Amino acid sequence: MSTVMDSAEIVLWVRHADGRWSARTVWVVVLDGEAYVRSAFGRRSAWYRRVLRHADTEAEVAGVRLSVTLRPVDAPELVRRVSGAYRAKYGLSWPGPVESMNGDEAAATTMRLTNLGHASQLPA
Repeated sequence: MSTVMDSAEIVLWVRHADGRWSARTVWVVVLDGEAYVRSAFGRRSAWYRRVLRHADTEAEVAGVRLSVTLRPVDAPELVRRVSGAYRAKYGLSWPGPVESMNGDEAAATTMRLTNLGHASQLPA
């Protein structure tokens, strides 16, 4: 988890119904030892919708891909704390995008990254 904490971005790999994998680079924040991500485009993002349908998901951190589970967060206070973590981590460098990430549409897609599993091979 320390590598995730130190990362500005991670790559989420989400499997399509036909077996292909697609990659999406996302910002990650850590609160109380737990990692959180959001969809910058809210619920209309294809990777987010696939994750909600329980598609296989892996996170690539520092060149290693690990199986993960993403769990939606619906506790308003935790969503607010995650917004604060985004502001603290990215706000000085990326103020406009951070405000977008903390808008209602993106905040509604807050997910906890759990079950960091076994490493898989990176695609060729």
